[in-house]
Amino acid sequence: MKGSHFFLCLFSVICWLNLMLANGSKIFHFGPCRISMSVSEIRSGFTAIKANIQARDPIRTVSILSHLHSLHRVKSSDKCCIIDRLFNFYVDKVFKHCTTEDSYVNRKISSIANSFLSIKRKLTHCHNQNMCKCGQESMEKFNQILTNYEGLNVTSAAIKSLGELDILLDWMEKSR
Repeated sequence: MKGSHFFLCLFSVICWLNLMLANGSKIFHFGPCRISMSVSEIRSGFTAIKANIQARDPIRTVSILSHLHSLHRVKSSDKCCIIDRLFNFYVDKVFKHCTTEDSYVNRKISSIANSFLSIKRKLTHCHNQNMCKCGQESMEKFNQILTNYEGLNVTSAAIKSLGELDILLDWMEKSR
């Protein structure tokens, strides 16, 4: 009887792993927080609209995420906090102000936003369990991103932030 429980458990784990591999999900380590997500799905949606979104960006001299102090050299212990803040930022500020007259682009933005919302829920769970400690350095880095964003009008800042999504995705993939 005990052996059958072991094999049932083993079978369940194998099925779960196969499901994760089939949908492209990978486990990301943001400090102590472990999140399963499909960055390739988000990247695919973004790649489909990247040129369109970046062509709408009227300000080429300013960056929101590429600033010297934004995502560079984030300590492992601060990654959970900053990624939690960034997903809140994208869901609460960026996606709300990114609409175009192109329905295809809007559908892709909506799909990316839904993926972010799903991941945000997982991050909130980590944050609520006090796994995401926010140190002074991570708060300074996030505040720099907010300063960069708030230095532009809302629509331009949202378009620019969405156009820089590949910077965030690259940073996340390096965190694996």
